[in-house]
Formats: sequence, structure tokens, C-alpha cells
Amino acid sequence: MALNCGIVGLPNVGKSTIFSALTSAPAEAANYPFCTIDPNVGIVSVPDSRLQKIVDLIPTEKVIPAIVEFVDIAGLVKGASKGEGLGNKFLANIREVGIIAHVIRCFDDPDVTHVSNTIDPASDIETINIELALADLETVEKRLEKNSKALRSPDKDVKKKAETADLLLKRLQEVLSQGKAARTLEFGNDEKEILKELQLITLKKQIYVANVDEEGIKDGNDYTREVEKIAGEDGVEVVRICGKLEADIAALDSEEEKEMFLSDAGLAESGLSKLIQKAYDTLDLRTFFTAGPKEVRAWTFHKGDTAPKAAGVIHTDFEKGFIKAEVYHCEDLFSYGSEQKVKEAGKLRIEGKEYPVKDGDVMFFKFNV
Repeated sequence: MALNCGIVGLPNVGKSTIFSALTSAPAEAANYPFCTIDPNVGIVSVPDSRLQKIVDLIPTEKVIPAIVEFVDIAGLVKGASKGEGLGNKFLANIREVGIIAHVIRCFDDPDVTHVSNTIDPASDIETINIELALADLETVEKRLEKNSKALRSPDKDVKKKAETADLLLKRLQEVLSQGKAARTLEFGNDEKEILKELQLITLKKQIYVANVDEEGIKDGNDYTREVEKIAGEDGVEVVRICGKLEADIAALDSEEEKEMFLSDAGLAESGLSKLIQKAYDTLDLRTFFTAGPKEVRAWTFHKGDTAPKAAGVIHTDFEKGFIKAEVYHCEDLFSYGSEQKVKEAGKLRIEGKEYPVKDGDVMFFKFNV
């Protein structure tokens, strides 16, 4: 899975404003559709209070946080799956991201044009989801046509795989033709292999991003409640963000000013921090740390990875020549106050190749190449 999150939505819902605030990168934001022609890509640090706590106890020269990539993809419109607007190009861009952050406009503003001239979150969500489903339907129907030849193959193995594919493709065709997502189905192991080849957009997990005005940031509004109701039915997480407020925060120079701004707005943390963390978590990404006088660093691994796989994140040689890992959890460091006291308490462990790395582990790898 790609370690990135694609930001999608109808034109003028605030995607590029949110992207600019996320990355402090100059994505062009304009009050007309299709101002984003090429996907903007930004690398974003993952907020993690544990990193500074580690640095407070293990002084270091350099601190490096974990990162996740955000891709600002131009606005889709009704008919995008058939090439309307700039549909085909953007649908291709969506296929390349790991998850989708679907921005939905949940504010009134007569100065910002809505592509359908009315604020209707349910309709906006339906439009995007149907276009993504129709794009996948086209992929499935092309594959069905190609698969029909394999069904007539004299090779038994080829024919057997084609028969499995045929049943899967027809199930997908039925669901997608109703405008529903492929992820609403359950799949067997044989089918999952075929699905990898299809690269269906509607198999990707989604996050709904309700873009509100400043009045709606704390308690939401009628629009966000509508989004939350739909999200509950779809099994999708919702993050509430005020794009305008986040843009103002991003323009401030220091962390102290940003914290003061948030405090004045009555917020414990920014909506963007919540979005970054939610994207990271939804991608099934977790963090382990390495710590020493030269560098304290947060490293990203996939949930369920073993110690050698995590070592390979640092360098492929670490994975190839993995011998063992010295491991303790960051919470033990916070409790005991130093690595020496962690060792004295017997909390430092030696783990081998089968060890499943846990979020928050502090690790030192031994390897030989």
C-alpha cells in the first residue's frame, strides 16, 4: 500500500486550502473549478508527542519525525468517469494513493461558488462515490471481456483461475453498477490476488473531511451531522476541519503563536493534526523509535510487521543480515526516566526474527552482512 493520502472532492469545497495548510506548500487556491491541474504532493510530519518526551530523556543532536504524503487531486465532477471535466486524468491519480480523504463542504458562503449552486453534503458524497464506482465498473467490464478468452483456455490452471476471476468480476460488476463501493464485499484469498491486479479505487479506505466555518468547528452544524450520519452507515471516519482557520494557523511563524491561536479558538489541537493522525492510522501505519546522542527518529512500519521487516525500513542490509533487536517500550522510558533505569527494571528485551513490532517500541538492531 502506498504511504500516502489523496485529497479529493468536488470543485471549491476547500481541498487546496486544506492541502496548503497541511503542507504549507503553495497549492493554488482559486474560486473556480479545475484550478488544480496537476496533483500537488506534500510531505507532512506526523504529530507525535512521544517524540519530544524521548528527546527530553535522551538528549540528541537531531530529531526526525515520521512522515506521510498528501496528494491534492483536482476536483471531480458528475460525469468524471466518462471524462467530464478533467476526470480521466484525476481518476488515474486517485488509483496511485493509499487512502482517500474526501473533503465535503459544510459551510455557507455566497462568495465561494458551489459547482451545483447548492450546499448539499449528501448529494456531494453520492456524486463522488458514484463517479469512483463507475470508474471501477469500466475497469471490471474491460477485465471481464479479456477474461472470457482465458475461460476457453485448454490449460486447466489458466481456466481455473479465469473461472474464479469470472465469478469475482460479476459480483463486482453488480455492486459497482449500483454505485456502491467494492469494499462493501467480502473476498477470499484467491480473489484478493486478482483484486491486486485490478487496482480498484473503491477498495481504498476513505476518511470524510467535513470542511466547516469557524462557528461549526467545535460542535459542528446541520451539514456535519448529515455527513456523520452517512459516515456511520458507510463505516467511514469523519474529521471536522475549518480550512480557513487552519490556513490562518499555518501562516503563523512559531509553534508558540500557533498554540496560542488554538487556545483562543478553544481547541486542544488543530483539525489538521487529527487528519494527519487519522490518515496515518487508516493506512495501518505505526511508529517505532531509534534513540541516541546523534539522532532520535520516528520510523514508520506497517501494523503486524516483524522485527526484520521494521529493520528494513532503516536499511535493506538491516533486514537481510538481521540477528536480533534490543527493545523496550517508550512508556517504560517515560515511567523510569532513563534507559539505564529501564534496563535495571528488566524492561529491556532481546527479540528475534518472529517478534511483532509494537507501536511505540524503541529499538536497536544488531545485524551482520
